[in-house]
Amino acid sequence: MTRILLLTLLHPLPGNPARGAFVADRVRLLREMGYEVKVVNTLPRMLKIHEQRRSTMQGVAKAPRQFEFEEHPVLTIRYTAFPDHPFPSWTSASIKRQVKRVDNWLGDWRPDLVSVHTLWPAAVLAQRLASRYSAPCIATVHGHDIEVGLSANYSSRIIQLGKSVQQLVVVSDKLAEKMPNSVVIPCHVEVPEKLQRSIEKWQGRWRRGELEVLFPANSKRPEKNHYLALQTCRELETRGWQVKIGDLPNVPRNIVHDRMHACDIALITSRRESGPLVAREAVVCGLAVASVDIGDLKNWLPSECIAKERTPEALADAVEAVLKSEKIIKLPEIFEKEHISRELEKLFTRILNKS
Repeated sequence: MTRILLLTLLHPLPGNPARGAFVADRVRLLREMGYEVKVVNTLPRMLKIHEQRRSTMQGVAKAPRQFEFEEHPVLTIRYTAFPDHPFPSWTSASIKRQVKRVDNWLGDWRPDLVSVHTLWPAAVLAQRLASRYSAPCIATVHGHDIEVGLSANYSSRIIQLGKSVQQLVVVSDKLAEKMPNSVVIPCHVEVPEKLQRSIEKWQGRWRRGELEVLFPANSKRPEKNHYLALQTCRELETRGWQVKIGDLPNVPRNIVHDRMHACDIALITSRRESGPLVAREAVVCGLAVASVDIGDLKNWLPSECIAKERTPEALADAVEAVLKSEKIIKLPEIFEKEHISRELEKLFTRILNKS
C-alpha cells in the first residue's frame, strides 16, 4: 500500500469544521483509492483575538496539538509569522524547525510520497521531510498562492517552491496559465448521492413572489464581496421581488447542503476564485447559480448564468435569466470523483516510477 504524507495549511478544525473542507475531501478520496494517508496541519501561532482579522482563521488559535478527524489522527504543528509575511526568512526558518516533531509523530512509518496543499510556507517543511525520507514531493495550489502570493513580498519564495517540487498541481486552467509546467487536477464535488438533485424551473410568481437567495460564502470575507450581493438584492426588490438573502458562515458541510436545498438561487459575487467549488456543489444539489465572471464558471455554466458586468443591475438580469431558463445544467465529468481518481492515479504512478 502506497503511503502518502499530506501537509496542508487548510484542514477542518475542531473549532471550524468548514475550514479546508476541500482538502479533507481529497484526503478521504485518497483513502478510498487505497492509499494510506497521514495528515499534518501547519498553522501559524496566533492569539484568539487575532482570529477576528480573518474569518478563515476561526479555530486556529486554540487548535489542539493532535486531534482526530473522521477517526484518523491529525498532527498540528506551528510556525511563527507576521501578517502578510514581511520577514519570509523568519517564517521559513520557523517551520523548518518542526521536522523533528513530525518525525517523532510518524515513528517507524515512512512515506512513499509527500503531498502538500498550498505552497507558502507549508511546502518549505514538505521539502525538508521529502529529503529526509528520500521521497518525491508534489504540491497542489488552490488559488491564494498564485492570485495573492505572486504580488506579495514573498513571491520569489512561492516561485522557487513551485519549481523545486517534482510536480506542481493546480485546480483550474486559470491558475495553470500563471504557473508553467503545472498540471490541472480540479477538486472533486463531494455531495452524498441521497442529497443530489436536478435543477428545476422556478415556479413562483414573477416579480411578485418571494425569492430565497443564498450567498454561498461567509459574508465577513472581503474577497467574497457581500456588499455587491446586497446591492443586487436591492435591485431585485425595486423590480418587485420579495428577496431574502442568507450567507454561509463557518458551518459543517451537511448544513451547507441543507441550505442549498432550501434556497431558490445561489448568487456569487467574489473578487477572486479559482473554481468556485461552491458553484459546483450548488448545481449538484439542484440549486441554480447566477454569478459574476469569475474562475472557470464560463467554461461550463450557460452564458445566461454569468452577468455581463460586475454591477447590481447586470447581476439582477442574470438572476432573472436563470429563473426563466429551462436549460438542463449538468456538472462536467472533469469535476466528478471517478475522473479525479483516475488523474491522481496517473500522476502518482508517474512520479513514483521516476523516483
